[in-house]
Amino acid sequence: MGQGNKLLTAGVHPDTLLVGRTEIREELMRYLSRHLLRLAALALFVLAPVLSSAALAQDYPTRGVKIIVPFGAGGPADVFARQVAQYLSESLKQSFVVENRPGAGAIIGTDAVAKSAPDGYTLLMMSNTHTTNESLIPNKPYQLMRDLVPVATVNYSDLLMVIHPSVPAKDLKEFIALAKKEPGKLNYASSGPGTPYHMAGELFKAMSGTDIVHVPHKASGDMRNSVIGGHVQMMFDAITVMAENAKAGQVRALGSTGAKRSAITPDIPTIAEAGVPGYEATIWLGIMAPTGTPKPIVDKLNAEINKVISKPEVAQIWAKQGAVVMVKTPAEFDTYLRADIEKWAKVVKVSGAKVE
Repeated sequence: MGQGNKLLTAGVHPDTLLVGRTEIREELMRYLSRHLLRLAALALFVLAPVLSSAALAQDYPTRGVKIIVPFGAGGPADVFARQVAQYLSESLKQSFVVENRPGAGAIIGTDAVAKSAPDGYTLLMMSNTHTTNESLIPNKPYQLMRDLVPVATVNYSDLLMVIHPSVPAKDLKEFIALAKKEPGKLNYASSGPGTPYHMAGELFKAMSGTDIVHVPHKASGDMRNSVIGGHVQMMFDAITVMAENAKAGQVRALGSTGAKRSAITPDIPTIAEAGVPGYEATIWLGIMAPTGTPKPIVDKLNAEINKVISKPEVAQIWAKQGAVVMVKTPAEFDTYLRADIEKWAKVVKVSGAKVE
């Protein structure tokens, strides 16, 4: 018996079934159309911010950008921020202006950036001061990895341990002997709690077994004036800045802080080889932005900064100053920051460093 006869026997006319199938198919199409429209609307809703931020990044920057340096003028962060700003102004056709806001161990300037609009027009030039502050000053008005996002690394350089010429020590071993003979009588300057200069001093004290009093200053320029003027006996300073003062005899260099001797001070031994085995401390610089800054803008800034610092002429100039170019993606910089926070937290714990 054919299919039509079976349907007739069952009391169902084939035309009725065909109509029913057509209605089902049409209803299904209407259902799918409604939901596809909803899905399309949802997709547009979800993707709209991404699309708009991507378009925003394409035009960025449309006005001047401010780079806040939370340290005093004349230090490495200030010097290199101005150099990077000049190149970015040329490549992005908008002004990148450096503004110094020192004080409170870089907290004042950093907090200003953390509270700025996350639009890529306020950036922070930061250093390992910021990673040490995470453990040294936990009750800050901001938290580094919560309120700021990594944009790009810039460079790193060694420090130079120097003393005023009036200190009766011709080399590092004599200085350590003097500090041990008169515990608590010698002072060392820094540009504030948590700065690389402070932490280099605390690491030196812990590893050399000496008791030297920390004298914090508001800015690196003040720190230098204190030591060069003989008001404070010792300090750690960026080799990029202090090498010329040492060559001029304004201070006596006892050692550099890198793993090997610096190319710009080849006659000065490392602290590790001069009397404190295993000692090593550097200063590095990077750029961050307020949390919430659109990723396309962060990526564009990263690409432009990496392009700038990778220029052969930039690398050559910085090498003469003792600085080494450091290129990282935002994700790599994030990993680097978290590792550095952990590293200096251990130093803070072991040395007992505190904010005066």
